[in-house]
Amino acid sequence: MTTDPARGVYGISVAADLVGMGSQQLRWYETQGLLSPDRTEGGTRRYSEDDLVRLRRIDVLLDAGLNTAGISMVIDLQDEVDGLREELAKGNLDT
Repeated sequence: MTTDPARGVYGISVAADLVGMGSQQLRWYETQGLLSPDRTEGGTRRYSEDDLVRLRRIDVLLDAGLNTAGISMVIDLQDEVDGLREELAKGNLDT
C-alpha cells in the first residue's frame, strides 16, 4: 500500500522534530507564505511528506543566505522546472 505524500499526517511537533526545527519556526514559515500545511476541521496543522521535503529545501536555501522572498521565488521556479520536466518526459510538451 502506498501513501499519498501530499496528505497531511504529522502534527506540528512531530514535523518539527523530523526536520530538526522548532514549532515556532514552522509557524513563521507559514506566515511568510513558504508553507501551507493541511488543517483539520478544528484548525490543527497537519504536515505531509511533501511539506517535510519543502521544509528541508527552505533550510538549505536559508543556509545559502537567501531571505524568505528569495526562497519563495527559488522554490516556485524549482517546482515549475520539475513540472516541465515531468511534462517533457511524458511527451506532452513540444520541443
